[in-house]
Amino acid sequence: MLNPARCAAVAAALLAGMLAVVHAEIVEQVLIKVNGELFTKTELEERQVGALRQMGQAADLKNNPSDAQLRKALDDITPELVVNVVDEMLILQRGKELGYKMSDEQFQSYLENIKKDSKIETEEQFQAALKQENMTMADLKKNVEKTIVMSRVQQNEVVGRLAVSEADSRRYYEVHAKEFTTPQSITLREIFVTVPGDGKTLNVGLDEAAREKANQIRQRAVGGEAFDKLAAEVSDAPSKANAGLIGPLNLSELSPDLQKLVEGMKAGEISPVLHAQKGYQILKLESSSLAETLPFDQARDQISEKVFAEKRKAEFDKYLTKLRAEAIIEFKNMDIKKAYQVGLERMKAGPAQ
Repeated sequence: MLNPARCAAVAAALLAGMLAVVHAEIVEQVLIKVNGELFTKTELEERQVGALRQMGQAADLKNNPSDAQLRKALDDITPELVVNVVDEMLILQRGKELGYKMSDEQFQSYLENIKKDSKIETEEQFQAALKQENMTMADLKKNVEKTIVMSRVQQNEVVGRLAVSEADSRRYYEVHAKEFTTPQSITLREIFVTVPGDGKTLNVGLDEAAREKANQIRQRAVGGEAFDKLAAEVSDAPSKANAGLIGPLNLSELSPDLQKLVEGMKAGEISPVLHAQKGYQILKLESSSLAETLPFDQARDQISEKVFAEKRKAEFDKYLTKLRAEAIIEFKNMDIKKAYQVGLERMKAGPAQ
């Protein structure tokens, strides 16, 4: 026979549990409504942790949530996150309007590619990988479908309408010729003579002795001794291990004075003794190549890719602006609204995130 008191207690416990679930749903803080679709504080925190994990800071935030540096990192990443969330919701809503879905075949193909790329051979290994990412199969499927639907929207609504003309390519080539230019490069050998000391005070005697030693070494090189052998024998520089070889270097990487010196030298020529920090240096120009610009016809494919990328970004930005303008975006938290506005301003000023 059932104990009435025990039945009442069980019923009360069940009711309390049900109320707790309902209460949890009610108190879940909604941050944004996009065309009636909700985005909550929990979802934002998950994205923040994901972004910090990519930066290698998620564990630090968990272990030390009061850390000022991590708080600053959150402040830095949140504006773009909020904008990306709204844009993602708008694109997915548009994909739903267009009837885009992920087929079972697409998902299976995606899984096979993941396993192949990650060298996962068994189902146990795959499940372990999911667990390591704190993800279920349902989570993975949802994320993959988002990616596929968003890609289809971008392809059909924006990318499929783009074209790169000959005039576009030539205009880009003229403005960005440096992108297709191999800079002038040089290869040097060096011999370095160090002035003994702490580097803070100058001992005139030691300095003169080092300079005289460098002059004598240069005379030996000019007199016919192999520069590479001299460097391997007497140089104090780390390049001694490579017979003094330095480079190849872009000429622009050198200091202005050294650029001027090297530009006046011919291959095989040896420089005067040069005063450097902590000692004296002798250089030999091994080889030099002139700057070379790739002709338009040879750069055509590269140019088309760059022009297409620029057009795609510009047109996709316009598309997103249109979606935002047509949407009903309601912010339930003023801090999130401010972050959204900051994110939009950042995206206008710099590359798309």
